[in-house]
Amino acid sequence: MKIQAPPTSQEDLLMRAHRLAGLCLGDVASELKVNVPHNFKRHKGWSGQLIECYLGATAGSKPEQDFVELGIELKTLPLSYALRPLETTYVCYAPLRHMMGVTWETSNVRNKLQKVLWIPIQGEREIPPGERIIGSPILWQPSAKQSLLMQQDWEELMDMISLGQVESITARIGQVLQLRPKAADGSALTEAIGNNGSTILTRPRGFYLRKEFTQSVLDGAF
Repeated sequence: MKIQAPPTSQEDLLMRAHRLAGLCLGDVASELKVNVPHNFKRHKGWSGQLIECYLGATAGSKPEQDFVELGIELKTLPLSYALRPLETTYVCYAPLRHMMGVTWETSNVRNKLQKVLWIPIQGEREIPPGERIIGSPILWQPSAKQSLLMQQDWEELMDMISLGQVESITARIGQVLQLRPKAADGSALTEAIGNNGSTILTRPRGFYLRKEFTQSVLDGAF
């Protein structure tokens, strides 16, 4: 794979992102000398990794922004033919233990979502991966109202986790954020707080942005 140097500024990053608009994923893969998968059954996340490489993201799976020097997170957004988000957007893993002193202001969710570069991509399943077209980038910062909604959801969910109620949390809880299992398969387990402060084993959980929220980001941009 042809490795791209990290962008030197926000303007450099946006220039690269605008160069992607209108290209197919196959075009980008060809430039980076990457093989295009026939489908995403065994290559989930491939398009996001491809865009990360093209734009010079350096964080990988670390708990920091993809462009940490610029304070910007990168998110690809699969869209339907009607230009609506097809899936929720993963933000980061949720801490299930050792939460003493963690607040919204110091949380990884807030850190990740302070400034986001959204890259829309055609996401309908019948479109072959290499033929999916990349849209115009959106550089987004949450409004005061959006930040408050995220904070309220985060605090509610973290309160439930700290009170040993993680197994009671469903995807229905939260206005814009939701908490869902996040693991390759059901056999992956991690420690969490159980009833009466006991330690239990449960599936890792991740924070996700609801589709309705990312739709509002699109509506605000276009």
